[in-house]
Amino acid sequence: MKLFFSRLFFFLITLVTSQSMAQSDELAQKLFKAHSTFKEATLTQRRFKQKDILPLISKRLGNPMYTIEKVGESFEGRTIQMLKVGTGKKKVLLWTQMHGDEPTATMASFDMFNFLEGKNDGFDSFRKELLEKTTLYFVPMLNPDGAERYQRRTMQGIDMNRDAAARQTPEAVILKGLVDKLKPDYGFNLHDQSPRYSAGRSPKVATISFLATSYDYELSINDVRQRSMQLIVGMNKILQKYIPGQVARYSDDHEPRGFGDNVQKWGTTLVLIESGGYVGDPEKQYIRQLNFMAILSALGKIADNSLTKEKRDDYYDIPENGRWVYDLVVRNATVRQAGKSFTTDLGINRNEVSYSNATKFFYYSKIEDFGDLHPQYGSQEIDAQGYTIEKGKVYPTTYKNVSEISKLNALNLLKEGYTYVRLAADANTRALGLYFTTTPLHILRSGQPAPSGVPGLGNTATFILKKGGKVKYAVINGFVHDLDNFTAEKGQGIVE
Repeated sequence: MKLFFSRLFFFLITLVTSQSMAQSDELAQKLFKAHSTFKEATLTQRRFKQKDILPLISKRLGNPMYTIEKVGESFEGRTIQMLKVGTGKKKVLLWTQMHGDEPTATMASFDMFNFLEGKNDGFDSFRKELLEKTTLYFVPMLNPDGAERYQRRTMQGIDMNRDAAARQTPEAVILKGLVDKLKPDYGFNLHDQSPRYSAGRSPKVATISFLATSYDYELSINDVRQRSMQLIVGMNKILQKYIPGQVARYSDDHEPRGFGDNVQKWGTTLVLIESGGYVGDPEKQYIRQLNFMAILSALGKIADNSLTKEKRDDYYDIPENGRWVYDLVVRNATVRQAGKSFTTDLGINRNEVSYSNATKFFYYSKIEDFGDLHPQYGSQEIDAQGYTIEKGKVYPTTYKNVSEISKLNALNLLKEGYTYVRLAADANTRALGLYFTTTPLHILRSGQPAPSGVPGLGNTATFILKKGGKVKYAVINGFVHDLDNFTAEKGQGIVE
């Protein structure tokens, strides 16, 4: 009889857990599908500034759902605001853009506000539970000075996420003050990371990465940190259905200056979320949707306490972030140099260059590795087996301006091996510095020499790949053009 009741108890626990997980999956799926309904329409690209979100905060001043509070000022005197919503006992503090160029979760935060304001759409019971059991405190842009310039650091040049101990920045003082005043039960430290991190040693880019920050060098696990791990385990299960194999975690080495580590030490269960890369999503709109779904799902688990059903050890099954991915890898290319031949791989990254007051960017691509890259991967790859890599030729005619060059038949030039076109000495482009063109050519200003020899380490990623004397591929500024399947609108040329 004792054995019977023991088995019955185990069965009921398993049944309840399975039902809870099924409900969690169903909610996440509904949130994912409904995101477009709540997506904040005024935020369509990631290089926005504080002036773009201030009207979104102001329009909620008369809404009784919210308490909106000025919590301080940035180094340059920009007002930093916090929005409070909900009346529950469990307090959750969420902050975004402590690094000014990490805005994905800021976009998702305003999507979440739109969601919380909704009604009669199938989510009412979830909203009711969330707002009655939790109080949410959002700081949607902690580093507005950095966001103004689309830069990581504050105006003082300090990384705020390494300023939890010294607190030399006013922004760090604000965050520490909020933690002390609110004593939140949970915190979400919301970031973006490089789109070139991999999920473990794999070709898959880490789209979302997590960290249950450690509060000491021994990497101890108390109840506070355990809850972080359990929340992450729950979010990972949800995300695997949408980005399978593309969730990673950071090494939990203790960083005594980091806010995540210290907030955890100060008694708040802290989850750090990093939005990485997803191929074909340069503006991170799909990743924004994943943030919306995953964070709301996690808040639901906090509200109903279902996070305690997750196994903390599953946290360590999430692969660590790796550095195994380039934007482009060219494999097995033949190089002819000094009368000899050898094969090599090239690792190429496309780096963003800001312009138009940091509201826009173009790509400037470099060859960042050259040699055997068999352990590495590319988000895009070319198998150049049997192809010879060469630098392109400079077209003999010079042109007055970039507009003249844009009228050229780029395909014909590339087929003939011309990748470089030169501007005349009086061309009025020098003041622009490094710049771009949508024409798929590499434009040289007067006096700017074309690279000599085989394209190699540190060079701008412009070259051709030939077989049997025919140009098959032209790589211009790190973007691949298949000359047998050419589309000129893909041009990401560069002006040097």
